[in-house]
Amino acid sequence: MNTSTRTILQVGDKAPMFTIPTTDIGEISLTSLLGNPFVLYFYPKDDTPGCTREACDFQDALPQFATLRIQVIGVSRDGTASHVRFKRKHGLDFPLGTDANGEICDRYGVWVEKKHFNKQYMGIERSTFLIDGEGIIRALWRKVRVAGHVDEVKQAASAIINIWASNDPHF
Repeated sequence: MNTSTRTILQVGDKAPMFTIPTTDIGEISLTSLLGNPFVLYFYPKDDTPGCTREACDFQDALPQFATLRIQVIGVSRDGTASHVRFKRKHGLDFPLGTDANGEICDRYGVWVEKKHFNKQYMGIERSTFLIDGEGIIRALWRKVRVAGHVDEVKQAASAIINIWASNDPHF
């Protein structure tokens, strides 16, 4: 894992390729998701207060995302067994991906140096990517503050979907 340089993705960039194991649909990859927009969000750790709130907020918003035909996928470095417990405990109905070796976190530039109580360490920067059906990043959020974040993602997704729909009557 590369800790010396950080990938800085921007709106309009092609989303980096990935294939990761998930809790409920086996492996998922960028290639398997192409054709429909999706939200890929990275979070530090299962069952911690901020990560739980974020996951539950995405869960509560799943009907609105489904209306927009947008799938939600959460990713952390926790193992699949941890994800399964987290999903059961909080009634999550969307896949959680395991990036055990941190390669996907590196590709998306979310594996960063963090500081807590003057202690420096490497960890996941809470980040969200809205990726269109062609694999292009259409919106992104870094250093996410959980409160109100999912509403921001829904608003951006709705606006982007309206633009796509106006350009493609079959959408």
